[in-house]
Amino acid sequence: MEMSETEMMLKGYGLTTAEFFYHMPDYVHVLNTFIWQDYDIAPDHPRLFEFVEFWQEEIDGPLHSVRFNHRKLIAPGEWRNVVGEFTLH
Repeated sequence: MEMSETEMMLKGYGLTTAEFFYHMPDYVHVLNTFIWQDYDIAPDHPRLFEFVEFWQEEIDGPLHSVRFNHRKLIAPGEWRNVVGEFTLH
């Protein structure tokens, strides 16, 4: 069963964004980019490395480089349940 995005964030996942630079299969001197995003756990980044392995095995364009950034959107101590709301004019 898949976890919701909120459950993942509360369990320590953060949003990882990676920019892949790769050589075009037919024009090896031309670089192109591909942006990838997924929820992942730092510092090991298992989903990112799984995608890199997939790319190397299945995609024709050889990788030149990968740049990535990881941002924890919410931590367990920062979340709180709000049970009421007051509205002022």
